[in-house]
Amino acid sequence: MNGLFYGSFYGGGLWYWALIIVSMVLGLSAQLYISKTYKRWSAVDAKTPHTGAQIAQRMLDSQGVYGVDIQGIAGELTDNYDPRTRVLNLSEHNLRGGSVASIAVACHEAGHAIQHAKSYLPLKLRSALVPTVQFVSSAWVFILMAGLFMGIAGLVNLAIMLYVAIVVFQVVTLPVEFNASRRAYNYIRSSSSGLSPLVAKGARKVLIAAALTYVAAALISVLELLYLLKSRSDD
Repeated sequence: MNGLFYGSFYGGGLWYWALIIVSMVLGLSAQLYISKTYKRWSAVDAKTPHTGAQIAQRMLDSQGVYGVDIQGIAGELTDNYDPRTRVLNLSEHNLRGGSVASIAVACHEAGHAIQHAKSYLPLKLRSALVPTVQFVSSAWVFILMAGLFMGIAGLVNLAIMLYVAIVVFQVVTLPVEFNASRRAYNYIRSSSSGLSPLVAKGARKVLIAAALTYVAAALISVLELLYLLKSRSDD
């Protein structure tokens, strides 16, 4: 492997700058859209006496899912469901608030808890990939740079193979998130939720905006992989 190989990866060129620009546009656009949509519907009262946490609990009960703890977590849009502890973490606004956005996010996370309870296959696959991806996310770049600096093609190939795991994780995440959002929306618009059509309309917008962030992340990871493969083949 020669100096041209290093240059083909990080020496500039149309493909490199196109990747940088497209990734920035995708990432920033998705983040701005979810922030704008969440902020808008956070200001709209769902006109219900229940908080996001309470509605999430009702959604879980409607599916016969019990034993899930709902608790607060610091930050904004830090909401998540941890299948290891069966804890549904909601940021303060979504935990105690009664806005349309609060309900949408809380029910989305409840959707993940329902997936877990019903052994939803894509969620099981994603959970199984988490330890590997946590290691690979920090290791692959160092292995790639070591391979480039030392001129060892095997290390570069290993780095690319490791990065494939990240791409697979991002792709597998898509059906998990889409399914959780669909479960949330179906419950919110159902008569058993007791919520109005306006809440369902706003929740749908929030859920779509959130889903786009995962689509953007998956596209960026795929583009990065294609760039790495192209640069390797150009050597």
